[in-house]
Amino acid sequence: MPVTETKPNRQLNLLVASVPTPSVKACCQTGTGTGAGPDAPAVALVGAPNTGKSTLFNALTGSRVTMGNWPGTTVEVSRGVWKTTRDAATCDCEDCTCDESDQKLDITLVDLPGAYSLDPHSPDETLTRELLVGVPADERPDLCIVVCDAARLANSLYLVSQLRELGLRLVVALTMLDVAAKNGVSVDTAALSKALGCPVVGIDPRRRSGLEGLAGTVRETLGTPAPAPRPMAAELDSLELDDDRFSWIAQAVEVGTKAPADPQHTWSDKVDRWVTAPVLGPAIFLGVMWLVFQITTAVAAPLQDFLDGLFTGPLTDGALWLFAQLGLTGTWLEGLVVNGIIAGVGMLLTFVPLMTLMFVLLALLEDSGYLARAAVVTDRLMRAIGLPGRAFLPLIVGFGCNVPAISATRILPSSRQRILTALLVPFTSCTARLTVFVMLGSVFFGPYAGTAVFAMYVISILLVVFTGLILRRTLWRTMGAEPLIIDLPAYQRPTLRLTASVTWVRLKGFLQTAAGVIVITVCAVWLLQSIPTQPGERFGDVPVADSVYGVAAQAVAPVFGPAGFGSWETTSTLVVGFVAKEAVISSWAQTYAVEEPEDSAAPGDLGDAVLASFTESSGGHPVPAALAFMIFLLAYTPCVATVAAQWREIGGRWTLFGIGLQLAIAWGLAVVVFQVGSLFL
Repeated sequence: MPVTETKPNRQLNLLVASVPTPSVKACCQTGTGTGAGPDAPAVALVGAPNTGKSTLFNALTGSRVTMGNWPGTTVEVSRGVWKTTRDAATCDCEDCTCDESDQKLDITLVDLPGAYSLDPHSPDETLTRELLVGVPADERPDLCIVVCDAARLANSLYLVSQLRELGLRLVVALTMLDVAAKNGVSVDTAALSKALGCPVVGIDPRRRSGLEGLAGTVRETLGTPAPAPRPMAAELDSLELDDDRFSWIAQAVEVGTKAPADPQHTWSDKVDRWVTAPVLGPAIFLGVMWLVFQITTAVAAPLQDFLDGLFTGPLTDGALWLFAQLGLTGTWLEGLVVNGIIAGVGMLLTFVPLMTLMFVLLALLEDSGYLARAAVVTDRLMRAIGLPGRAFLPLIVGFGCNVPAISATRILPSSRQRILTALLVPFTSCTARLTVFVMLGSVFFGPYAGTAVFAMYVISILLVVFTGLILRRTLWRTMGAEPLIIDLPAYQRPTLRLTASVTWVRLKGFLQTAAGVIVITVCAVWLLQSIPTQPGERFGDVPVADSVYGVAAQAVAPVFGPAGFGSWETTSTLVVGFVAKEAVISSWAQTYAVEEPEDSAAPGDLGDAVLASFTESSGGHPVPAALAFMIFLLAYTPCVATVAAQWREIGGRWTLFGIGLQLAIAWGLAVVVFQVGSLFL
């Protein structure tokens, strides 16, 4: 169900771009790890968004996937190896004599950006058109798999009609057949295949159903000559060309499907009346997100406590015992391993259950179809303040990680829209900040930790809105707004396989990204904490306050005095957080592990140490000080990786402007929150 219906110009532009773009075949045959090899056939996966294209790509390629910018472009694509197997029963030989190598065929599968047609409206759609239209015929893919939504078949077939005019080998992969059946629509794949002039295969990539049949059809089609282009009348203008395509689509749908004469409103349509309502929709969205954070904090807490006890107990004790046996007690190596790697990295790993549960819940919402409704609800708010409607998509991605969100701004057609959205993305609360919010929420807000974390996400949305409104009314006051055009998928029951797969991919990506950065940061922090600044002290045996790390933090700390967290122990974590927000907790753990309290009865737990530090720096107002710190962490300069992504996408001048803007907003909000909060708390 489209949110906004428009009638774009359907004229197929056959002009080649002024800057040549490498073909699918050329790019698949260059470099290492980008495909199945130079002799493997190149198959392009095309289709509109929300048709199951990405799910199909992941199901076919598994973990054999590489991501990167297409040479000569700024658009990210996915390339993977699709391993197909043909057994004797399906072999073309009369008496199969094929050996194992003949039965196996590796295909380079390229997942092209989603496109409703070959008429580009954004850089990613332009790339799709150029790779299919703007290159010579011999440089086009060997075959295209067109993913079509069976529940909205007519909408998907427009792209098929354009591809049939090019004379490409096509295989139509029909998804959402179960949804179509619930709507009373039955599809005759054989009749539809005859009408379209290309094979049609029914699949369910969510449940991995029909994939073997798709592989067999693709292999068979690759062995046939390329079909002749669909016959077209000569000298048609754009309107006549559109009429011809729509007539061809209508005829194919009539022949290949049976539908009730009077379509009834589906269950999804009835639910959407409430979920996407102007007033009730945002309330439901906020309620769903609040429930997500409540479940996350409540369920993950016991697992976090267990892992924390594991690292601070047996692992630390075992390491100390081992160093004692080696005669290395009190050495710099013991400090690096125990107070650096085990304390820092161990503290980060305690949040793996939290991240896993968060990814599971978000995957369930995505697979169920609700997140697409959240896009509609949020888009209305964005368009009300004049922000580009399509900018919702990268902003939503930003709540996972700011780096791919910055890259996702490429879907916007205007450079001014891309710059504005890239400046707003760092205000979205990424999952790296989530670990810090949960830790501080549990320490300062107790049973209300989930609500406190949820409040950070609400504040994040408000920061995006109000910052965007200010910039929109000043530097971007002449920029027009665009509506969001999206097909809402039907509600579906989430599948365990897909939820687990998506969760694992995201968790693995988080750990792979964080592991290197965290280890390097932890080692760098330990090194700075080990370098003395006072005479008579030796390397590796110096109070943290007297180290290079502590002295530098003490010099910066007064700046944050008005915000209530002007202690050097807290200030130092913000510097480390610029490298990676995950390292904030690691930095705290290292600092307080080195600086153990002399009184054995005093609390040595990290939470107690942080609480004591905030109590002292705030003059007895730890709660508003902690809240001010959380808001500053939310709004201030993002991690180095995000800054690098901004620099690449929007240039150095706008990146530096964004850093200054974020620091100013973060410091101002933190001061206001603490000064006002200290009057009541």
